[in-house]
Amino acid sequence: MATVTKKELVERLADQTGLKRQDVRRVVQGFLDEVINELSRGNRLEFRDFGIFDVRERAERIAQNPKTLERVTVPAKRTARFRVGRLMKECVDTGTPVPASAELTAAAEA
Repeated sequence: MATVTKKELVERLADQTGLKRQDVRRVVQGFLDEVINELSRGNRLEFRDFGIFDVRERAERIAQNPKTLERVTVPAKRTARFRVGRLMKECVDTGTPVPASAELTAAAEA
């Protein structure tokens, strides 16, 4: 299984759209920053067919150190959660790629 980096993703999108890599990198980073900012505010982000990002509150709890058996308090915290959307679930399950977006195809032809 291969790992795709942000740099590789930017290069692919630049090739598909015909835009400069620097411009695509700014847009991708801006998108990721906005996702983080909205989650830090406690907001939910929903992208149809892709998935949903939301924040979950985890209550304070008591845990146990397995070596010493000492009980410790784990403080409450907020965590980000992602739930997979319909199209992503289908494509991952079948191993088929998403069809090329009409917007990307039009941008590449322009």
